Amino acid sequence: MHIIRDAQSSDAAALLNIYNEAVLNTTSVWTEQPRSLDAQMQWLEDKRQSDKPVLIAEEAGVVLGFATYGPFRTWPGYRHTVENSIYVESAQRGKGIGSQLLASLIERARAQQLHAIIAGIEATNTVSLKLHERHGFVQVGILKEVGTKFGRWLDLAFLERIV
Repeated sequence: MHIIRDAQSSDAAALLNIYNEAVLNTTSVWTEQPRSLDAQMQWLEDKRQSDKPVLIAEEAGVVLGFATYGPFRTWPGYRHTVENSIYVESAQRGKGIGSQLLASLIERARAQQLHAIIAGIEATNTVSLKLHERHGFVQVGILKEVGTKFGRWLDLAFLERIV
């Protein structure tokens, strides 16, 4: 088991490396522009101020992955629903880190008395789809060709878990 803890500002560079690797090499993030360290630090501060967790998985002081959630939509009626994100360092994928992070994130959502968690996952990302399904998420729909990256159209699968 890895240590799961809340991110600190001192983790910003490690989070940035993990995130930017996903931006450059995967369809997990639908942008092709890496984030700057300043932007990463501002993102962490925004999460802290909005009381949205950023959970870190670490081993021997090395950050291996992180998970967070934020608003699903900005209208007040959605205030009890969040959308999650999980990122694991590329060499550490498939070792249970994402599962540990997701379980901790669900517990945090429960503690914050949230009602639902939404996961928007690129529809061919079977690893992430199966991870979420193992944690009680159910696929509720697919939006066809709503995004593009690496010169191809991408479908977005929506999964939901009632907390």
